[in-house]
Amino acid sequence: MRRSPLILIFLTVFIDLIGFGIVIPVLPLYARDFGASELTNGWLVGIYSAMQFLAGPLLGRLSDRVGRRPVLLMSLIGTAVGFFIMGAAQTLLWLFIARIIDGISGGNIATAQAYIADITAPEERSKSMGMIGAAFGLGFIFGPAIGGLLTHFSISAPFYFAGILAAVNALLVWWRLPESLSREHRLNPEKPASLLQVLKHGWNLPLLMACSFFSITGFSMMTTNFALFTSERFGYDARHTGYLFAFVGIIGVLMQGGILRRVLKHYSEKQIAATGCVLLALGLLLLPLSSGTATLLCFTAVVAMGNSFVMPTLNGLASQSADRQWQGRVIGLMQSAGSLGRWVGPFLAGWLLSKDAAHPGIYGRTPFWAAAAILIIALACALQLPSKPVALEE
Repeated sequence: MRRSPLILIFLTVFIDLIGFGIVIPVLPLYARDFGASELTNGWLVGIYSAMQFLAGPLLGRLSDRVGRRPVLLMSLIGTAVGFFIMGAAQTLLWLFIARIIDGISGGNIATAQAYIADITAPEERSKSMGMIGAAFGLGFIFGPAIGGLLTHFSISAPFYFAGILAAVNALLVWWRLPESLSREHRLNPEKPASLLQVLKHGWNLPLLMACSFFSITGFSMMTTNFALFTSERFGYDARHTGYLFAFVGIIGVLMQGGILRRVLKHYSEKQIAATGCVLLALGLLLLPLSSGTATLLCFTAVVAMGNSFVMPTLNGLASQSADRQWQGRVIGLMQSAGSLGRWVGPFLAGWLLSKDAAHPGIYGRTPFWAAAAILIIALACALQLPSKPVALEE
């Protein structure tokens, strides 16, 4: 009985991430048509995550009260609306409005993680969270490639297509996905929980949130600037950059869909997360030194491998740190930490990239090297985690 919901939630996340992946190589170049500078582009990318940062804990708490399915359905509808507005936008202001709407309703990934935590044993959660990572990887394979190809029709076509996917996804959730959180495990609305209470129910949750924040900040600095970096340094358009992100997705699927499960049999989540931080820092340090397609692919692969090790293990550890009644809020806080990183990262990336604008030969070096330094902080946080989680009663 458990396998079918896992397959359905994987499919839901996969479809959602295709839509997300479609936007990555297109949005910076789309915004440039509206006169957006490097700094403005950073704000445009980051405003989505700023809204997620504010809404994440509220959506997590709501899912603990009413169940995962209604929140997931609501978030997918909001995503569809945001994409349609983005495609129809005529000014930069409407692009920002679309990103704000999408960000406020964007609790789909955290809710999916809480759903998986509901139906899997604690010791299996890091492996199951790898399914989310594999869906990310597949989304990065198909999404950017589709987005790049759709630009042949118009620069706004990828956003309309992503909106249609989100609407279809909402129908799939409404029609086929069962609720995972039984009524006896839901939060009693008469007993509100403060942030301190949530933190008490999650061992080392602040440390996990800090590690997530710094690692995602560094990674998002790369994804924010990557299309502009490849355009300036190598002359790539949205289609070619889409293929590069598809390559990142292939690495992610291989790592999280198979290799991570095997590695978890021999090493702790702490060791794997720390290794991922090292690989991420190394890849970000080397990316600006790329001299051609071969080295660019090589260094991008190192970044992809590092990210594939970090995020599933941190989310798995977070889900193990709380019992079922607190899953939505704990994972919501983790998403907020990540969303804060995806807000700070793009802003820093845009600001630092503007410093390189007058120097084509080093374009991208400043933000990528700053991101590598931030990953060293994430590594320090990961090394402070305990080797084994505290066992919890289900």
